[in-house]
Amino acid sequence: MINQTAKRFGYPVTLIQEYEHWVVLLREQQITLGSIVMCAKSEATEFSALPENAYSEMGSVVGDIERVLARAIGYEKINYLMLMMVDPNVHFHVLPRYSGAKTVGDLTIEDHGWPAAPQLGNTRDLDAQERDELRNYLRSLW
Repeated sequence: MINQTAKRFGYPVTLIQEYEHWVVLLREQQITLGSIVMCAKSEATEFSALPENAYSEMGSVVGDIERVLARAIGYEKINYLMLMMVDPNVHFHVLPRYSGAKTVGDLTIEDHGWPAAPQLGNTRDLDAQERDELRNYLRSLW
Protein backbone atom coordinates (compact mmCIF):
# COMPACT_ATOMS: atom_id res chain seq x y z
CA MET A 1 0.00 0.00 0.00
CA ILE A 2 1.42 3.39 -1.02
CA ASN A 3 -0.11 6.54 0.43
CA GLN A 4 -0.79 9.93 -1.16
CA THR A 5 2.32 11.53 0.35
CA ALA A 6 4.63 8.99 -1.32
CA LYS A 7 2.82 9.58 -4.62
CA ARG A 8 3.19 13.34 -4.14
CA PHE A 9 6.96 12.84 -3.91
CA GLY A 10 6.96 10.98 -7.22
CA TYR A 11 6.54 7.33 -6.29
CA PRO A 12 7.25 5.09 -8.19
CA VAL A 13 9.47 7.20 -10.50
CA THR A 14 11.57 8.56 -7.63
CA LEU A 15 11.84 5.25 -5.76
CA ILE A 16 15.35 4.45 -4.55
CA GLN A 17 14.55 1.60 -2.14
CA GLU A 18 11.44 -0.08 -0.78
CA TYR A 19 11.06 -1.83 2.56
CA GLU A 20 8.09 -3.51 4.20
CA HIS A 21 6.95 -0.33 6.00
CA TRP A 22 8.97 2.46 4.31
CA VAL A 23 9.98 3.80 0.92
CA VAL A 24 13.02 5.95 0.24
CA LEU A 25 12.40 8.48 -2.52
CA LEU A 26 14.61 11.01 -4.28
CA ARG A 27 13.41 14.59 -3.82
CA GLU A 28 12.97 16.11 -7.25
CA GLN A 29 13.52 19.48 -5.57
CA GLN A 30 17.01 19.09 -4.15
CA ILE A 31 17.72 21.28 -1.13
CA THR A 32 21.19 19.79 -0.84
CA LEU A 33 22.68 17.16 -3.12
CA GLY A 34 21.22 13.78 -2.19
CA SER A 35 18.04 15.14 -0.57
CA ILE A 36 15.61 12.27 -0.13
CA VAL A 37 12.31 11.46 1.55
CA MET A 38 11.87 8.53 3.92
CA CYS A 39 8.12 7.91 3.75
CA ALA A 40 6.05 5.45 5.74
CA LYS A 41 3.83 3.30 3.53
CA SER A 42 1.07 3.47 6.15
CA GLU A 43 -1.87 5.85 5.92
CA ALA A 44 -0.88 7.17 9.39
CA THR A 45 -0.86 10.94 9.77
CA GLU A 46 0.65 10.90 13.27
CA PHE A 47 4.04 9.41 14.10
CA SER A 48 2.55 7.57 17.10
CA ALA A 49 0.00 5.86 14.81
CA LEU A 50 2.53 3.88 12.76
CA PRO A 51 2.36 0.09 13.00
CA GLU A 52 4.72 -1.22 15.70
CA ASN A 53 6.95 -3.01 13.17
CA ALA A 54 7.56 0.26 11.30
CA TYR A 55 9.55 1.57 14.27
CA SER A 56 11.88 -1.41 14.44
CA GLU A 57 12.38 -1.39 10.66
CA MET A 58 13.13 2.33 10.78
CA GLY A 59 16.52 1.61 12.37
CA SER A 60 17.60 -0.44 9.35
CA VAL A 61 16.27 2.14 6.90
CA VAL A 62 18.11 5.00 8.64
CA GLY A 63 21.32 2.94 8.76
CA ASP A 64 21.08 2.23 5.03
CA ILE A 65 20.35 5.89 4.24
CA GLU A 66 23.34 7.14 6.22
CA ARG A 67 25.69 4.53 4.75
CA VAL A 68 24.62 5.27 1.16
CA LEU A 69 24.59 9.07 1.50
CA ALA A 70 27.98 9.05 3.26
CA ARG A 71 29.45 7.15 0.33
CA ALA A 72 27.57 9.08 -2.38
CA ILE A 73 27.79 12.62 -1.02
CA GLY A 74 30.34 12.60 1.79
CA TYR A 75 28.11 14.70 4.03
CA GLU A 76 29.38 16.36 7.22
CA LYS A 77 26.02 16.27 9.05
CA ILE A 78 22.63 14.86 8.21
CA ASN A 79 19.24 16.41 9.02
CA TYR A 80 15.95 14.52 9.41
CA LEU A 81 12.98 16.87 9.21
CA MET A 82 9.45 15.66 9.95
CA LEU A 83 7.35 18.56 8.71
CA MET A 84 3.98 17.03 7.63
CA MET A 85 2.21 20.35 7.10
CA VAL A 86 1.29 19.95 3.42
CA ASP A 87 1.83 16.23 2.93
CA PRO A 88 -0.03 14.52 5.78
CA ASN A 89 1.33 10.96 5.93
CA VAL A 90 4.33 10.22 8.13
CA HIS A 91 7.55 11.09 6.33
CA PHE A 92 10.97 12.62 6.91
CA HIS A 93 12.93 14.90 4.63
CA VAL A 94 16.52 13.68 4.83
CA LEU A 95 19.10 16.31 3.95
CA PRO A 96 22.82 15.61 3.72
CA ARG A 97 24.60 18.75 4.98
CA TYR A 98 28.04 19.97 3.96
CA SER A 99 30.11 23.10 3.57
CA GLY A 100 30.44 24.41 0.03
CA ALA A 101 29.16 22.39 -2.91
CA LYS A 102 29.00 18.69 -3.77
CA THR A 103 28.96 17.05 -7.19
CA VAL A 104 27.61 13.77 -8.54
CA GLY A 105 28.12 13.33 -12.27
CA ASP A 106 27.29 16.65 -13.91
CA LEU A 107 25.10 17.81 -11.02
CA THR A 108 26.57 20.26 -8.49
CA ILE A 109 24.53 21.66 -5.60
CA GLU A 110 25.62 24.00 -2.84
CA ASP A 111 24.34 23.76 0.75
CA HIS A 112 23.23 27.40 1.00
CA GLY A 113 22.29 27.14 4.69
CA TRP A 114 25.54 25.65 6.00
CA PRO A 115 26.37 25.72 8.90
CA ALA A 116 22.94 26.90 10.07
CA ALA A 117 19.46 25.53 9.31
CA PRO A 118 18.84 24.29 5.76
CA GLN A 119 17.30 26.80 3.37
CA LEU A 120 14.19 24.88 2.44
CA GLY A 121 13.06 27.50 -0.07
CA ASN A 122 16.32 27.38 -2.01
CA THR A 123 16.00 24.26 -4.17
CA ARG A 124 17.40 22.92 -7.39
CA ASP A 125 14.62 21.35 -9.48
CA LEU A 126 15.94 18.28 -11.25
CA ASP A 127 14.97 17.61 -14.84
CA ALA A 128 14.00 14.03 -15.73
CA GLN A 129 17.52 13.06 -16.83
CA GLU A 130 19.15 14.48 -13.68
CA ARG A 131 16.51 12.80 -11.51
CA ASP A 132 17.02 9.42 -13.13
CA GLU A 133 20.81 9.62 -13.02
CA LEU A 134 20.93 10.62 -9.35
CA ARG A 135 18.23 8.08 -8.37
CA ASN A 136 20.04 5.29 -10.23
CA TYR A 137 23.37 6.25 -8.69
CA LEU A 138 21.91 6.11 -5.18
CA ARG A 139 20.16 2.82 -5.98
CA SER A 140 23.44 1.34 -7.17
CA LEU A 141 25.02 2.04 -3.76
CA TRP A 142 22.21 0.45 -1.77
